[in-house]
Amino acid sequence: MTPCRETFPEMASLPKEPPEDAKKESFWMPGNYVRTVHRTDRSFQACNDIVACFMERAKVEKQYAQQLSQWSSKWKSIVDSRPLYGSLMRAWQCFFASTERLSALHSSISQSLVAEEGDRVKTWQKEIFPKKLFCGFKESYDNNTSFSRAQKPWCKKLLKLEKAQAAYHKSCQREQTAQDKEKQANENSEMSPEKKQKISDAREKATEAKEKAREDYEKVLEDVTSYTPRYMEEMEAIFEQSQEEERKRISFLKQAFLSIHRHLDITNNESVKAVYSELHHTLMSISEQDDIKWWRNHHGPGMPTDWPKIEEWVPPVKRLKRKKRDQKRKDSRPVMIGGVKVRALYDYVGEEGDELSFKAGEVFLKVEEEDDQGWCRGVLSGGKEGFYPANYVEVAE
Repeated sequence: MTPCRETFPEMASLPKEPPEDAKKESFWMPGNYVRTVHRTDRSFQACNDIVACFMERAKVEKQYAQQLSQWSSKWKSIVDSRPLYGSLMRAWQCFFASTERLSALHSSISQSLVAEEGDRVKTWQKEIFPKKLFCGFKESYDNNTSFSRAQKPWCKKLLKLEKAQAAYHKSCQREQTAQDKEKQANENSEMSPEKKQKISDAREKATEAKEKAREDYEKVLEDVTSYTPRYMEEMEAIFEQSQEEERKRISFLKQAFLSIHRHLDITNNESVKAVYSELHHTLMSISEQDDIKWWRNHHGPGMPTDWPKIEEWVPPVKRLKRKKRDQKRKDSRPVMIGGVKVRALYDYVGEEGDELSFKAGEVFLKVEEEDDQGWCRGVLSGGKEGFYPANYVEVAE
């Protein structure tokens, strides 16, 4: 009897290793597979959030495009009225032309995010997340059913093991209590031998009950342990199937993010590079010398000037009213055969569509004699026919 009394207290005093999963949060523990089941619902919600996120970004791009355009229009009209000129003015105006092109680019980015990426994710979402009537998503329902079916036998065995463990631990406690009573009885010299023997028998009985409880505990544990590989295999297979679906989702969303990145990454956009390249070229073309030369020629000493000189008298032209001229056409004078060459004495710019314009010294044909209003009809060397004041020409020798 003494060895037993010494052995079990020694086993009870062995230090316990800290459990790796004290809170029983492991996937293998009963019901913890629900995190994987709920992942489908969360993935669906994540898709909704992604669409909402980048639809909002599309609005930002659109608003930015509008602000760029408004800024450009406002300042373009202001700049046109400012006293800048030459290459400096062209450089300033180039900022607005560049901004209009950038505005169009950001507007196209906004449209692409909505029409391409948003619609693509929504279409994929409908295909990849089919629903089951009254049961949410089909994938979630199927996973939950499969996990539950695979875990049910193991849970029953685990529950049986927990009961066996509790019975064993309770028998250990009873044995410890019996041992303490026996020790106190042996130290009590006044207690009768019969009573001491009774206490010793109770302790032996508690020890036998503990040993029996341990045997039962070990037998149930062996049953659980032997079933665990099958349980793990079935759970692993279901889990991997869920992983594969999630892998497909991650792969698609990765491509969606990359596509969105291509739209947003204007640093590699050739049109943007061209905008800033042209702007930089225009800015580098600002020339102090050209600008001050332009000012000199348009507003300074370089302007063309009619210095005072003798101006020859130019005969006044008697204007012929339109009605009278139209009547003259109807009552046109006889055309001169071959015409007569005349030379212009002065410059003349026709004021009506049927009048000729010419420079002093220019030679052309007079094809009709002077009328009572002082006008003749002639033909220029280029073939145009019309009226001209008779006193502005002389017969060419």
